[in-house]
Amino acid sequence: MTTGNKDLSIYLIAGETSGDTLGARMMHTMREICAADDDAPHLHFHGIGGTQMEGEGLKSLFPMSDLSLMGVAEILPRLRHLIRRINETVDDIAKREPDVVVTIDAPDFCFRVVKKLRERGVKKPVFIHYVAPTVWAWRPGRAQKVAALYDGLMCLFPFEPNYFTRHGLNAAFVGHPVMETKLALTTSGDRAKARAALGVPEDGKVLGLFFGSRMGEVKRMGGLIREVALALRKNRRDLSFMVPTLPHLEPELRTLLKDVDNVYFTDGINTKSDSLKALDAAVAVSGTVGLELGVANIPHVITYTMNPLTWWLVKMLIRVRFAHLANILLNKRAVPEFIQDAAKPEIIAKAVSGILDEGFESEEQRASFATMRKLLRGRGDETPSVEAAQFVLNMAQTRVETLSRPAGVTARMAASGA
Repeated sequence: MTTGNKDLSIYLIAGETSGDTLGARMMHTMREICAADDDAPHLHFHGIGGTQMEGEGLKSLFPMSDLSLMGVAEILPRLRHLIRRINETVDDIAKREPDVVVTIDAPDFCFRVVKKLRERGVKKPVFIHYVAPTVWAWRPGRAQKVAALYDGLMCLFPFEPNYFTRHGLNAAFVGHPVMETKLALTTSGDRAKARAALGVPEDGKVLGLFFGSRMGEVKRMGGLIREVALALRKNRRDLSFMVPTLPHLEPELRTLLKDVDNVYFTDGINTKSDSLKALDAAVAVSGTVGLELGVANIPHVITYTMNPLTWWLVKMLIRVRFAHLANILLNKRAVPEFIQDAAKPEIIAKAVSGILDEGFESEEQRASFATMRKLLRGRGDETPSVEAAQFVLNMAQTRVETLSRPAGVTARMAASGA
């Protein structure tokens, strides 16, 4: 990228921890790319982020936690505060006049900010969104609305860009961030080291129990997963359980599993890699953890339940056959799913037993995970962060060059189709 060492101002907005991670990696990588090019611009970052983005030098406009709300019950009491934060963000962007605005996930907040900026007639920044809305799963009409708001879109799955390019949006697959984690493929040597580090018996099978990252999921799904563990222990006295969790959930989970033997708890992101390497199999609440298990080559099953009304609405609106992201990506049932009425402890326990016995199911899953990893990697050999950083810098260069041209030249190029 060459811009004659022009200063390049980039405004980033992240609304939750996953977005903070993406933003921090992207900031770090953009600096590395520009440091290697004598003609690259000098980068200046502003916006909203968490501790990871702040660690990369961002001074957040306000605490990112103000945006980390889930569901109507949490949002409604703070709606006025959120509207104020939206307006505050719009004012800050309008005042700073950045070259690029990159919004990361958090569509309820980010899309409103960009819409207000468009309505104000703010034209200078190139607007880019990171993490495509799941229009392939429900509400496909959102694709056209996103195309009307943004200039660019960075997608995590290879099948996503086509939903948006048909509406004229510059959308690209940059790879999934799970491919940048430390979840290396598990080998027997890795497993022994991980178990020793975590104090788990080296002999016998170890089953991972993943309850989700939110207290609501723990309360709703906890009893089911506990019953699965108890059912398995009846016939497998040497079976141990690993429960990777978070500090705010651990007390609840310890109480829930107090009558289950051989349970080992780990908390924090730093121990997640070792936790996965120690496993033979897993039972997980449906979510991103399924992709993480696949990257780590751990055979598993997923489960999920919701209240009957929500389930009825989901069935009416959803447009995909599967819940597990790996199954959606591969377009087949690579990983068993036990959703709603199928979520019975004895049925799940039977499926897990087959995996623990290293049968055909385990080998089929591992073969599918190899294909999944290739698909999630991205278009080339670069990491998703490099692909994302380069996408932003390339779009920024195009915008800077366009804005630096005399108006007559730009008009003539537009008329000629250039």
